[in-house]
Amino acid sequence: MITGFAVPAGAWAKRSRYVKVRDRESYAFAAASAAVALDLDGEAVREARIALGGVATVPWRAREAEAALAGQVLDEASAERAAEAAFRDAKTHGENDYKPELGRRTLVRALLEAKRMEIG
Repeated sequence: MITGFAVPAGAWAKRSRYVKVRDRESYAFAAASAAVALDLDGEAVREARIALGGVATVPWRAREAEAALAGQVLDEASAERAAEAAFRDAKTHGENDYKPELGRRTLVRALLEAKRMEIG
């Protein structure tokens, strides 16, 4: 019988944020969501982990956005470039044309909020 297990935390686990955007407070599902974890060296990104949800049929890890941030100073411009990389190949179907833009904005918000976190 397994009674527990330990998972060593990476340096990026100290600074993480989850942002969930919904149409209404009463809705459980996200119209868009972003989970980010950052390892920063001052203002520069050593490593980023990014997962996106709500904008496609399944959540996914945004490795293109992670790569776009690596070694970059995290500011609004670099967050927007990472968000653009994450949604570069997005395909919509009429009624969900707003989803890529909502996803981009959600990711930028999550990245900037994670950067501002007080780590003690």
